[in-house]
Amino acid sequence: MIDNFKHQGAREKMIDLLRKKNIASEQVLLAMKQVPRQFFIDSVFEKYAYDDKAFSIGEGQTISQPSTVAIQSTLLDVVQGDKILEVGTGSGYQAHVLHKLGAKVFSVERQKILFKKTRILLNSLGSSVQTFYGDGYAGLPQHAPFDKIIVTCGAPVIPATLVAQLKTGGIMVIPLGHPQQVMTRIIRKNENDVDITAHGNFHFVPMLGKKSV
Repeated sequence: MIDNFKHQGAREKMIDLLRKKNIASEQVLLAMKQVPRQFFIDSVFEKYAYDDKAFSIGEGQTISQPSTVAIQSTLLDVVQGDKILEVGTGSGYQAHVLHKLGAKVFSVERQKILFKKTRILLNSLGSSVQTFYGDGYAGLPQHAPFDKIIVTCGAPVIPATLVAQLKTGGIMVIPLGHPQQVMTRIIRKNENDVDITAHGNFHFVPMLGKKSV
């Protein structure tokens, strides 16, 4: 894998564009500056790696556009050492950005081919992200509770199983709705109550139904 001056220059331009749009914290921008996006996409798209576009990664899944990654990461308000559950590992790009932010990431992927491919890639990059093959709706109760949860696919409703795995005071960022989603930030106030805010419209691949693993 190569990350040359051309890639680094394109990444710098991407960061400048995101900064001008005021859509990410400086902490998030610094983390994204450290992650070579070309490693996470098919080589046929390499020259477009730093365009603000989503690309197919196979198995009906996509890598989110950089602005979306920036927005979700910012809404998570990551603090060094946060224990984060990611639902939808996909290419691993979002997970690796969270790793660069200093989070302890536990990521679930239901597509076995992507799970195997991405686990190898993240390990090769020295990432601390722990990957799991399984049902995103179920989360990872054996590793709960989590400080933060990020969902990288569109869910029709807020999954109660995931809210239950969030610490009191914890944050979940999830795209809700169909066919268009509203980026939603959920803060678990106590055992029974959550605070919900909306943060714009997005398009994600759907969060697939529950499955047996």
